[in-house]
Amino acid sequence: MSQLSNIIISIIFDGLAYAMILFIISVGLSVTMGLMGFVNLAHGVFAMAGGYFVTSLMSVAGVPFIPALLIGAVGVAVVSVPFERFLYAPLYKAGELDQVLLCIGLVFMASASFTYVFGPDPVPIKVPDGLRGQVDLGFRSFPAYRLFMVAVGLSMAAGIWYGFEKTLIGARIRAAVDNRMMAQSVGIDVDRLFRFTFALGSGLAALGGGLAVDILGLSPSFAIQYLVLFLIVVAVGGLGTIKGTFVAALVLGVIDNGGKYLWPEGGAFFIYAVTIVILLLKPTGLYGRHG
Repeated sequence: MSQLSNIIISIIFDGLAYAMILFIISVGLSVTMGLMGFVNLAHGVFAMAGGYFVTSLMSVAGVPFIPALLIGAVGVAVVSVPFERFLYAPLYKAGELDQVLLCIGLVFMASASFTYVFGPDPVPIKVPDGLRGQVDLGFRSFPAYRLFMVAVGLSMAAGIWYGFEKTLIGARIRAAVDNRMMAQSVGIDVDRLFRFTFALGSGLAALGGGLAVDILGLSPSFAIQYLVLFLIVVAVGGLGTIKGTFVAALVLGVIDNGGKYLWPEGGAFFIYAVTIVILLLKPTGLYGRHG
């Protein structure tokens, strides 16, 4: 295999693994923003909490990696419910400025709290031996953990799509996203739906945060550092659409990874340039609702 082919495959593969993290974390934000109309800039806090939850379970309690991921996701989802009821819900009808100020306050409070408890330095994670090293696929070898990430991400995408497109609760969420008042008029309990969706989105963010530790790292600045990236995925894909978030994560993940590989000095130039072009052509995102 030529050197050019190896470079292209590496860019696509690493970009795909990166994209799966972006999708798992961002899809909950896309749906909750589309459903609630709430500018939830604190979504990354739940991803960061999931990462710390997982690393703490593994280092302190000796819980294996996979169970720690599941426990962390469920734990953060449960903890997010009172946040939604007592902090978010009173501001659903407030202006965007009030919502943004609340979320920014939560981000800084969370960063300070995690710094106090865990310290300012990045927290390491020890992945299982089976996810270390390389896996030979015949034509070349790939990092085992990134292959795991791709498999988990694709499985999650399929499961989330099925849940939203083929189940009753998914139909209710789609109805509420499209027309909240009409959904209420036909007997859908939108408030309960809000709580469920917010908890689901927070749990997915926590799962993504736990999976991201080995690739993106984990420190108290996580929620701030990657906030813009999650918002870009949501904006490019379109609010409230699973397909849009997945496609946006794929496109932006591969482009960002490739850009940094080919032009390290440019940093995130390419992902912002592509975002600007897409939103100029399609202001509501690739699969966003018009009108």
